[in-house]
Amino acid sequence: MNILGLSRFQFAMTTIFHFFYVPLSIGLALCVAVMETIYVFKKDEIYLKMARFWGKIFLLSFAVGVVTGIIQEFQFGMNWSNYSRFMGDIFGAPLAIEALLAFFLESVFIGAWMFTWNRFKPGIHAMFMWLTCLGSILSAIWILAANSFMQHPTGFEIDTKTGHVRLRNFWDVLGNPQLWRQFPHVLFAAVLTGAMVILGMAAFGLLHKKTQSSESDRVFYTKSVRFSAVVALIGAILSIYAGDLQTQFVVHDQPMKFAATEALYKDSGNPASWSVISLINEKDKTSNGIEVPYMLSLLTYHQTTGSVKGMNTINKELHAKYDSKFGKDMNYYVPVNVLFWSFRFMAAVGFAAALVSILALWGTRKNKNTLYKTKWLLWIIGICTFLPFIGNTGGWLITELGRYPWLVYGMLTIADGVSPTATVPSLFFTNLVYFLLFLVIGAVMITYSRRVLYQGPDGDGKIPARKGSLISDVESEQSKLANRSVSLA
Repeated sequence: MNILGLSRFQFAMTTIFHFFYVPLSIGLALCVAVMETIYVFKKDEIYLKMARFWGKIFLLSFAVGVVTGIIQEFQFGMNWSNYSRFMGDIFGAPLAIEALLAFFLESVFIGAWMFTWNRFKPGIHAMFMWLTCLGSILSAIWILAANSFMQHPTGFEIDTKTGHVRLRNFWDVLGNPQLWRQFPHVLFAAVLTGAMVILGMAAFGLLHKKTQSSESDRVFYTKSVRFSAVVALIGAILSIYAGDLQTQFVVHDQPMKFAATEALYKDSGNPASWSVISLINEKDKTSNGIEVPYMLSLLTYHQTTGSVKGMNTINKELHAKYDSKFGKDMNYYVPVNVLFWSFRFMAAVGFAAALVSILALWGTRKNKNTLYKTKWLLWIIGICTFLPFIGNTGGWLITELGRYPWLVYGMLTIADGVSPTATVPSLFFTNLVYFLLFLVIGAVMITYSRRVLYQGPDGDGKIPARKGSLISDVESEQSKLANRSVSLA
């Protein structure tokens, strides 16, 4: 309950909630764009229906993502003003380009896609969604460029008067090796997220009573399951591969982070064993678990030999490197329990998503399409809707907590980045307000998505309103005005 702890909690809560929707929006935009493109080439009406229907879920996720993104922007001025002053010259350029170029592109063409279904040729209309998808991907690149500087600073110099970082070479910032290892992993995880949400929601659609009595709805949801399962399988495989490439960079660039994900306090033997599970005592700096021989060497170096430095050794190296600047009292040990289990949950999500996708494809094969009758499998697939959000959160926790105790690696500590004007009462109040706000926004997102799903693909897309509600009253007044206009005419 101190200023630093409350500030960190608020930023973590805000970012995690916002990051629920960023990968979801990117993944759904790509899936909808592919659906509509297939319709353009094959002229199969079901793909047009799929694009229109799942586009509604995309629009909901986009709206919530924008709201939570705005709230996240407040954090830099409210609780992390010292960080903003230190990083402003570097952070400003990518964020400005993201807002003026990427988000502008995304916002303009999402509007064009929404309101011009019957005004352009199918190919041109599909292009609007591809441009929306491109805007969301570019937005991710610029945000990750800023984040990658915090992990691996490049293209900067120190202002001798202020002590702040100053942009020296923009292309070095954009060419940051951390960025181009982190971005593919985030992108493919986003593809997996969007596809798994469609897959899970389509499974729930097949479980609905209305679908059981409607042949057209059953065909629609089955087609959606098969399409999304293919995309999810591709996304899972590519995400695992990209994650491995990023890990190879982290091994050398942030060895403490890597050692924590494996709960290695002491140097490993050669070959190195991998812990499946482990009991970790962060106070005594010990860990004991079930180990698989040779596996850590294979994961780290892609060969059966090779040892890995432990956190105790790395801690001594960091003290030798940074004591002259940050003092001898610095604690360079990261939250080991969180990183160890986050890594395993993240990896498990990738493999589980691939397995569920294969099961879905098997259940919807042409020779024996029995998935809609197999309720136990539909329930498993439906529950897996939420798997990617667990995996994405685990990945974010590894990325951010793994560079502890720094905000900017080797340059600015977390404690030095907090706003000097922040107080415990104000932070406690805003934490409570944000928590309740996110709870309401999340509930609205789930409720409206559920309504759209159970309304079915042949619905008009309008959310049914209760009698006496604001929406009902507005629609009633609009109906009266329309009737009067007809009478006058």
